[in-house]
Amino acid sequence: MNASSIVSRVWSFCTTLRDDGVGYGDYLEQLTYLIFLKMADEYSKPPYSRDMGIPPQYSWQALKDSKGASLEMLYVEILRELGRRKGMLGQIFTKAQNKIQDPAKLYRLIDMIDDANWLLLGADVKGDIYEGLLEKNAEDTKSGAGQYFTPRPLIQAMVECVRPQPGKTIADPACGTGGFFLAAYDYLTAQRLDREQKLFLKNSTFYGNEIVANTRRLCLMNMFLHNIGEMDGDSLISPNDALIAPSPLSVDYVLANPPFGKKSSMSFTNEEGEQESDDLTYNRQDFWATTSNKQLNFVQHIRSMLKTTGKAAVVVPDNVLFEGGAGETIRKKLLESTNLHTILRLPTGIFYAQGVKANVLFFDNQPASPEPWTKQVWYYDYRTNIHHTLKRKPLRFEDLQDFIQCYNPDNPAQRVASWDADTNPDGRWRCYSFDELMARDKTSLDVFWLRDKSLTDLENLPEPDELAEEIIENMEAGLESFRAVLARL
Repeated sequence: MNASSIVSRVWSFCTTLRDDGVGYGDYLEQLTYLIFLKMADEYSKPPYSRDMGIPPQYSWQALKDSKGASLEMLYVEILRELGRRKGMLGQIFTKAQNKIQDPAKLYRLIDMIDDANWLLLGADVKGDIYEGLLEKNAEDTKSGAGQYFTPRPLIQAMVECVRPQPGKTIADPACGTGGFFLAAYDYLTAQRLDREQKLFLKNSTFYGNEIVANTRRLCLMNMFLHNIGEMDGDSLISPNDALIAPSPLSVDYVLANPPFGKKSSMSFTNEEGEQESDDLTYNRQDFWATTSNKQLNFVQHIRSMLKTTGKAAVVVPDNVLFEGGAGETIRKKLLESTNLHTILRLPTGIFYAQGVKANVLFFDNQPASPEPWTKQVWYYDYRTNIHHTLKRKPLRFEDLQDFIQCYNPDNPAQRVASWDADTNPDGRWRCYSFDELMARDKTSLDVFWLRDKSLTDLENLPEPDELAEEIIENMEAGLESFRAVLARL
């Protein structure tokens, strides 16, 4: 059975199950469980002959030998029992449930997966099948899965700028479905690696946190299908909240898009028996400021994770650039104690979560010094006069090529501004000095200089449907801001 026919059958069966109310997310989960069991079965046979820790009564063969109601009962039992195991096995099956209520369709799915030898399929083929399903799941707005899916062209551009090196560690404290890990893996495997570097890449390069069990499961399987990690090894993804405690290890790179949302909160029952929520703050000695703003806490945590030579590229919402109080303290400390050298302003219409206005911060950690490390911050405005929509005009990697060239990963010290007040006032690439930024109100890094042409140039207005989508995005972004204000009152 060749790769293209597998892809075709996987997609067609997904459509069949959707008629029964099984969404992409549920289908992905069931595929994850069954493909994992099939691959474990393949590993248990020659030439591998590995003990995968799965008892015979819960094996792939046992599933294949069952039909009807007994198949459904056995499948439920397998999910429950394997979820109690340690390591990656337990992480894949934790809180697992059967979402395919028709035993005949479950049997057909098992038969379809059994047709392929998954270990012989290339990692790129297996990965493409799974990544395609993850993206489809993100597009399903009702599932809410989009919040865990960062646009792959943006991830690829961030990796191209950071350029991780072999033998170095890479972390993501809110890793979602593992997009940053896979892009970094692809970048590294495109280089000539020796045997030791390949082994390090497979088992020792990536570390992540993901507190949502279903998302963590998808991430683990996504990584495993891309040849990262061992089926019978320890999980590379922790279920713990990364913000609660200092990172147990220092890493060379952090690539991340932490969850958006204004505050961290927890619910509790008061003395009258009523449900209340309270802002959740993290009292960390290694943090510069105590705040309930989740994104500001992630910025602090990411900086604390880095070695003194470490580099980070982090997606953050606009409020991180301008919020006062703890935000101002954190921005000043970031400018002083790291080299915050680049900020990429992103347009709306590229994230599955609606109305998001975001940026990418690129900074390099540094050893303690009495002098500030940041000398100047380079900005690339890819927001003003840029129009993207998820369906009609999605973000492509080519759209960020000019930014990558301006970033100049090979020699960032030789950057050249494209903006000039006289010769090119529409240039998107310019820098501001440390002193200029420190002198701004609240040390705001929310800097923009381009003229919005839609306000003055009626001939260059986008198409009506694009304009309508952008208006909706801006309205939803405004609503999010109002909700944040309301939460504070």
